[in-house]
Order: sequence, then C-alpha cells, then structure tokens
Amino acid sequence: MQHLSFPDGSTCPALGLGTWRMGESKRERAAEVAAVRLALEIGYRVIDTAEMYGEGGAEEVVGQALAEAMRAGVVTRDEVFVVSKVYPHNASRQGVRDACDRSRRRMGLDRIDLYLLHWRGAHRLADTVAGFETIIEHGHIARWGVSNFDVDDMQELLGVPGGAACAANQVYYSLGERGAGFDLLPWLQRHSMPLMAYCPLDRGRIAGDAALKKVAERHGATATQVALAWVMQQRGVMAIPKAVREAHLRENFASAALQLSAEDLAAIDRRFPPPRAKTALAMS
Repeated sequence: MQHLSFPDGSTCPALGLGTWRMGESKRERAAEVAAVRLALEIGYRVIDTAEMYGEGGAEEVVGQALAEAMRAGVVTRDEVFVVSKVYPHNASRQGVRDACDRSRRRMGLDRIDLYLLHWRGAHRLADTVAGFETIIEHGHIARWGVSNFDVDDMQELLGVPGGAACAANQVYYSLGERGAGFDLLPWLQRHSMPLMAYCPLDRGRIAGDAALKKVAERHGATATQVALAWVMQQRGVMAIPKAVREAHLRENFASAALQLSAEDLAAIDRRFPPPRAKTALAMS
C-alpha cells in the first residue's frame, strides 16, 4: 500500500478508516466495534475519529476495538496510526490538554498519533498551538494538525509561533468536491503536509456514476474503488472513507492496489472537471 510522509519524516498508509456517525447509538455499539475490529484484521492501519463523533462515543468504539485486536494479537499498538480531533471550543491552551486527556481515556491510549483542531473557532491559533506543543512534550500526542483549514488559514497558522510544525490538514476532498485541488492541495504539497480527504466517496453518491463504472470495468473494479484510487493517486493525499459493512470495508481496502492509467484519469477529468477558479472549501 502507498504511504504518505509527514514533515517530521514519519509515514502512514494512504488509506484509513473514518468513524463519523459511529458511537451515536448504544444499540449499534457492538456492530461498530466489530466493524473496526474487522477493519484491523483486513489490514487497515489508520483509524480516524474525533471527540465530536457521538460526543466521545466513536472514540470509545475505536478504543474497544483496538484493545480487542491487540489482545488477540491482530496488531500491536505501534502498527496502528490513530487520529482524533479537538472541538474548537475546547481548543484553548489548557482546554486542548484536558480534551486530549479525555480522548485518550476513552480510547485507552497513552498517545494519539495525530491530533487535529477540528475547525477554527474563537480561540487564538497561538493558544491552540501552544497547547498542542505542551501535550507533545508530555508524550500524549506524537504530532498535531488541523482540519477544514483553507489556504488563508494555513498561511495564518504558519505565522504563529510553532505553527510550522503542523503535520496535516484534513478536508472534504473527492471527485464531487475537487475545490481543494485548485490552491489548497498545491500549497500543502509545497509544504510537505499531507491532505487527509474525508468524505472521499461523497457519502456514497459516487458509487452509481456511469463514467466511473466504465473506467472500473477496465480494471475489474467498482466505481467506488476508482473514486478512492483517484484520491490516493493525488500526491500527498490520504483517503479516510467510513464503512461498517464487511463488503464495503473489503471493497475500499482493495482500492489501494488499483493504479489508474493516463486514459483513466483523462476520462475522470472529463466527467469531474478540475476546478478552474477558487471556491469555498467544502465542509460536511
């Protein structure tokens, strides 16, 4: 599987598992834990979550699944790259530390591998960055980043003391929402910061697209796999689709092995034209 590099030289796989909307219902808890556990057994090694998802419920799902998988010898802790996010209203210098402690407790982890500011809020970026740097010093996170930041936000961040240590930016990026590819992705590429693409399948809407199905037929693949492969073939981009059903987990994972040709990419561009001007960053 393709890997991405962070500014500190560390790497992680270009495909992960998203957990948005998990942890919201106790009736679904066992099935969601089983899904994350199965994902680890299939070979997923990046798990993305947030304190916002189910108000901590998704982090509890991730923690239980990871604990079960480690007890069973499926993975070791160091083999899994865990991402979580802090609410903007918790992103003060002290609030970041407290929120991180709560997230770590819910997941049963000493360390979060990548900790993101979920979106910009009222707290000063300087205070958020200072909080991040403090919890790095304590060993509670390995690196920090941001989410839903556009170019102007990233430029402002780099002007903050310590802001250049930002490891990644997670945004909505897909064939249906290519706006970030106009200026944000090139900016991140120049600064060697990965773009983590959430909603890379446009919430499943892309699966029935006729043009993608035609490309997929040439590879014995599915439209979903083509859409994910396209995301991962962009330099410095990681895809983190959410899935619960076994068929979807396996289908998404197999997309990492799909290599699209120049002919494929041209056909995709005809169906989903690249942006010709700056647009507002999509959010979901």
